[in-house]
Amino acid sequence: MTTARVTLGTEKLIAVKNGASEQLQKLLERQGRADGGLRIKVIGGGCSGLQYQMDLVDGPRDRDILVASNGVRVVIDPKSALFVGGSELDYSGDLQHGGFKVSNPNAAVTCSCGESFAA
Repeated sequence: MTTARVTLGTEKLIAVKNGASEQLQKLLERQGRADGGLRIKVIGGGCSGLQYQMDLVDGPRDRDILVASNGVRVVIDPKSALFVGGSELDYSGDLQHGGFKVSNPNAAVTCSCGESFAA
């Protein structure tokens, strides 16, 4: 069995704020993935051209970048890392627009719903 080659990233890539950290810890605990993390991936789509896809994962895959921030782990593939550098992950409990939100300084354009962006 081959060991995954994982790069350790820093909060310069993505920083997790308190609200997101607390919510992510609860979700991981509830799913029995105490050592897991959140995968953030940038994919094509949305009204501005790019959007975020987020999934809970057990750990990084080969070539992933692993960032430990505010007590949680975030996993990002190298291609997505090109788009999210310097971002912050937060969480809002708002009923209409709640959930995990990425504040991305690289987003040149964002749509009004806040779900997609262009870099």
